[in-house]
Amino acid sequence: MALLWLFVLAALRVVRSDLYAASGQRVDIPHFRRSKQQKRGGPRGGKSPGQLIVTHGALAGTRIALDGRPILIGRADDSTLVLDDDYASTRHARLSLRGTDWYVEDLGSTNGTYLDRAKVTAPLRVPLGVPIRIGKTVIELRP
Repeated sequence: MALLWLFVLAALRVVRSDLYAASGQRVDIPHFRRSKQQKRGGPRGGKSPGQLIVTHGALAGTRIALDGRPILIGRADDSTLVLDDDYASTRHARLSLRGTDWYVEDLGSTNGTYLDRAKVTAPLRVPLGVPIRIGKTVIELRP
């Protein structure tokens, strides 16, 4: 009987941890601190983003050159950045260029897209160096 209770408690613990990670309340990503430049809207000097870098997750270190075309992110094979992440949707998010600024937009994903710590509910401008979190993957725009 004690073994049965231990199994039930272990199962509940796993379910609880999955629910917290899926809702965005608790994640295993390091705390991000923004610099004063990022709080003001990015670094000075008019630097524009030149690449997208995966900073955390299974694809950490991956770089994608920004050439003006939209970047589709998700688990679909035809995505620009294909994520092998249980918390990412097939078509999760899109980064697109509008004028001289890049914007992130959630494409109706199950677990949401986060710019810094804010959930993306409408297209949001992405400053340089501000983390975008999709599941366990974190990406940033860099010069």
